[in-house]
Amino acid sequence: MALEQVKRHIAELRESINLHNYHYYVLDDPAIPDAGYDRLMRELVRLETAHPELITPESPTQRVGAQPLPEFSDVTHQIPMLSLANAFTAEEVTAFDQRVRDRLDEEDIVYSAETKLDGLAVSVMYDNGKLLQAATRGDGTTGEDVTQNVRTIPIIPLTLIGNDLPERLEVRGEVYMTREGFRKLNENQERRNEKQFANPRNAAAGSLRQLDPRITARRQLTFFAHGVGQYEGTVMPESHIDMLQQLKRWGLPVSPQTKQIHGVQGCLDYYHDIHEIRDNLPYEIDGVVFKVNDFAQQKVLGFVSRAPRWAIAYKFPPEEEITKVIDIEVQVGRTGALTPVARLEPVTVGGVTVTNATLHNEDEIRRKEIWIGDTVIVRRAGDVIPEVVCVIKEQRTPACRKFHMPEYCPACGSDVERMEGEAVARCSGGLYCPAQCIQAILHFSSRRAMNIGGLGEKLVQKLVEKGYIRNVADLYSMTEKELAGLERMGKRSAANLVKAMEKSKQTTLERFLYALGIREVGEATARALARHFGSLEAIQQAEQEQLEAVPDIGHVVASHITTFFNQAHNNKIIQHLLDAGIFWPMVQANQTRLLEGKTFVLTGTLQTMSREEVKQKLLTLGARVSGSVSKKTSFVIAGVDPGSKYDKAQALGVPILDEKDMLEMMKHHQR
Repeated sequence: MALEQVKRHIAELRESINLHNYHYYVLDDPAIPDAGYDRLMRELVRLETAHPELITPESPTQRVGAQPLPEFSDVTHQIPMLSLANAFTAEEVTAFDQRVRDRLDEEDIVYSAETKLDGLAVSVMYDNGKLLQAATRGDGTTGEDVTQNVRTIPIIPLTLIGNDLPERLEVRGEVYMTREGFRKLNENQERRNEKQFANPRNAAAGSLRQLDPRITARRQLTFFAHGVGQYEGTVMPESHIDMLQQLKRWGLPVSPQTKQIHGVQGCLDYYHDIHEIRDNLPYEIDGVVFKVNDFAQQKVLGFVSRAPRWAIAYKFPPEEEITKVIDIEVQVGRTGALTPVARLEPVTVGGVTVTNATLHNEDEIRRKEIWIGDTVIVRRAGDVIPEVVCVIKEQRTPACRKFHMPEYCPACGSDVERMEGEAVARCSGGLYCPAQCIQAILHFSSRRAMNIGGLGEKLVQKLVEKGYIRNVADLYSMTEKELAGLERMGKRSAANLVKAMEKSKQTTLERFLYALGIREVGEATARALARHFGSLEAIQQAEQEQLEAVPDIGHVVASHITTFFNQAHNNKIIQHLLDAGIFWPMVQANQTRLLEGKTFVLTGTLQTMSREEVKQKLLTLGARVSGSVSKKTSFVIAGVDPGSKYDKAQALGVPILDEKDMLEMMKHHQR
C-alpha cells in the first residue's frame, strides 16, 4: 500500500473510531459491537506501528503511554473558573430567584437545571477541534496541567466531531468516578494491600492527580461537560441549554438530567425530583445547579466577588458529618454472624439523626484503626446503613481504647468461631442462640431437612415473639390448642401442623444432621457423615482427625462440626429432640454404599413413591443422581409418561429400568 493510501486509511480509521466513541460514550447508543470496534483499533495500531512517523497526539491509540511526570506545571485560566454560591433551603432558592427577577425586571425566568456532580472541576482546551490542554480548577485563577491524565479518559474526545468547530474552545466540566468504578477500584486496592479511598470524589481527585498517567488510565474516570470558558471563531449559541446541546453534537458528554425549567417552582420541583432518584444514579451528586439560561441575561447580571449572580447550587443535606464513637457493641445476626456496631453521639446526616453505624467486621475496625472514644467521619447515603468512613486521629485522646472481638457470643454465651481466611466471626450455638432462633427453626423444618409442612416464616416469628418456642426442640411440645389460639390459625390448620410435626419424627440420620444447621454441613456432607460413622453418638464424639478422614470433609468443615458438638447447649437440645420421639433406622457404618460409582437418571411419574424419595434412597446406597442422560449414565429409571431422557437413553443404549425393576434392585442392595 502506497504511503498516501496509508495516510488516507489511517485518517478514515481515526474518524470512524472517534465517531464510534461518540455513539458509545456520549449518545449511549453503540453503532457497532465491541468486536467490530476492536478490529478497527487493531488495524489502526498495526498501521501506526508500521509507520510511526504518521502517529499524531490526537490519535485514539495515544490515550495511554506518556511517561510519568516529575511534577505538575501550573496553568493560568484566562477566564477565571469561579465557584458557585450555595443554597441549603427552599427559602434561599426563592430569594435567589427574587434577586434575579429584580435585576432583570422580569416576571418569569427560564433556568437550566443540572445535577451537581461530586467530582473534580477541570478545564479542557481544544484548538481547532484537537485537545490541546487540560487543567484542574485550582484556586480559580491557577490550576495544574493534567493534560496527559485527561487524555486517558475515554469519554473525553481527543478530536471533536463536526465541520462548524470554533478555533478555540475551552470546555469546563467535572471529572468523576461512577459508584461501580469506585467499588472496583477499592477492591483492587484491597487485593494489593494498598490504601482504599473514602469516597468516589477523593478517588477521582487522587486518580486525576497521578504523576503517572498509566495509573490514571486504570482508574475508570469519566466526565460531564457543564459549560464553556474561552470561545473563539464561530457564533456562540444564545443560551446555556443550546450550548450544552452543541457540545454534545461536537462529541462531548453532558448530564442526561439537564433540562430547561421555568421559575422558582420549576427549580424546587426539579430539586425534589432529583433527590428522589439520587441513590439510583450511577454516580454520586451532592445537589443541583440552577443557571439563568439566556447568555444575554447572564451578562446583565454579572458577578459578585468570586461567584456569578446568575447561578446557584442547591445542596442536598450533607451525607458526611463528624461525631464520636461512644462505644462499640456486637450484634448477632440470624445466621450467627457477629457484627460490630458503633454507638455514636447523635448527629444529623442526610437529614436523618444517626446514632449507630455498622463497622462490618473486626478486620474493618483494624484497617480503619477505629477506637472507642475516637472522633470519626460518618457517612450515610439514602437508605444505606450509616458507616464510619475514617478516624480523625489528630483528635484521639488518652481516654480512647482499642476494641476486641468477644470470645463468647453476647446473645447466648457459646464459643465465637472465626476460621482462618474468613472476615466474619460467628456464634457456634446455632440451636440454642436466641438471635438465631427463627433462622434455625426455618432451616430445621425445611423440606430437605425435617420436612414439617405448614411452618412458614410468619408463623415461626409469631411463635417466637409470643414465647411459645425458644429453640427447635420446643416445636414438638406445641399442642393443637396453643396453635389454634394464634391469629389466623384455625383448628384444621393447627391439627395439620401437629400431624406434620408428628410425621417428621420418623426421619434419617443424614436428614437430622442436615437439619441441625451446622456451618457448611449440607446434604452431601451430612450423608457422608452418616455413612461413615453410622450413628449420631459416634459423630458427636469424633475427633478432628477422625472427621477429616471422611471423604470430602476438610479441615474447615471438620472444625465447624467439632465446635458445634463441643457446645453443651447444642447437645442438650439434641437430646430434647430425641426425647420428643425423633428416630431413624439404624445405619451400618460404611456398609450402605452398594451402588457406589453408579449414576442414575429419573424420568416420568412413579407410582409407589415420589422421585425425591427415590433419589434419597439411591443416594443412601451410594449412587449418584443426575439430571441429564449421557454415555456415563448407568441406568435410567422410567415411570409413567417419560420424557426426552427416555428417548436419549434408548439412542445411547443406556439400560432402562421400570418401577418394578427399580424396587427389586433396591431390595436386593439393601439386604
